[in-house]
Amino acid sequence: MGQAMQRHVMPYTAPGQVIGLFGGSFDPPHAGHLHVSREALKRFDLDRLWWLVSPGNPLKENGPAPLDRRMQAARALVDHPRIDVTDIEAHLRTRYTAETLAALFARAPGVRFVWLMGADNLAQFHRWQHWRWIMENVPIGVLARPGQRISARTAKAAQIYRAAKRPASAAPVLAYARTPAWCFLNLPMVDLSSTEIRERGEW
Repeated sequence: MGQAMQRHVMPYTAPGQVIGLFGGSFDPPHAGHLHVSREALKRFDLDRLWWLVSPGNPLKENGPAPLDRRMQAARALVDHPRIDVTDIEAHLRTRYTAETLAALFARAPGVRFVWLMGADNLAQFHRWQHWRWIMENVPIGVLARPGQRISARTAKAAQIYRAAKRPASAAPVLAYARTPAWCFLNLPMVDLSSTEIRERGEW
């Protein structure tokens, strides 16, 4: 990939930055995604946060709305100067999170990435391709509604990597932790879901 193309595809990075990666189909993006992103910026002390709008989710049978439509809606929604909406996976032609992370590590040496996910993703994390490699190579921040703490106890990944769990008080320095390292944070949530929005015919 040429340098010009790399600059076009990836937001600007600099060694030493701490960048949160929030992946998903965003089908559609909504205020809940934005709320979680703002909270993650503060709680994990991130310099920037990237939305990785995926071409498709390998774990879902039905494909999402066209990528261009989701990107346009996400960019129209995001109003925070430190949140970047990207379709980098489509340009990198990566299908799985582990592939995306490996590509980003190669293209942004010196940047500290934190992978962000919801408690629902933690519950099925062991189904992701190369999930152990992900856990061993990037700190993971799990963001959940109050009351979802049971996910942190019952998820297979959480049980296997129980010793790698950091307390919520360590969230601001999670990016600097030796991996494997993950942190579970309870957040007040906006009561919205992409599934419900689609089912109401509003997307």
